[in-house]
Amino acid sequence: MRRYEVVSDWKVSYADPIVLTKNEELWLSGKTDSWEGHIWVWAKNQAGKEGWIPDTLIENQAGRYFANNPFSAMELTCHIGQELTFIDETHGWVLCKAKDGSQGWVPAKNLKVI
Repeated sequence: MRRYEVVSDWKVSYADPIVLTKNEELWLSGKTDSWEGHIWVWAKNQAGKEGWIPDTLIENQAGRYFANNPFSAMELTCHIGQELTFIDETHGWVLCKAKDGSQGWVPAKNLKVI
């Protein structure tokens, strides 16, 4: 089980982030952003929530867009010295779980493997 130590504090950016289910239809704004060399796309889900999602999550079917996997953009507020457990990784971010059971995404650059 891979574990990390937080080397730089991180605070959640969005209190109510976008959450997608597999095969959920998406609407894309056309806005993109590069994070550590990875492309993120601004999308809206069927519930009307908007947020950044990895470009690899998008499947184009005849001009309509769908999520090819479930995804939650929930981030994890964490502090220097805190230990976290690895769950997943994509686009310069690591999905982590804290000792208190909370989980969310943290920028990879804020973590070091222990």
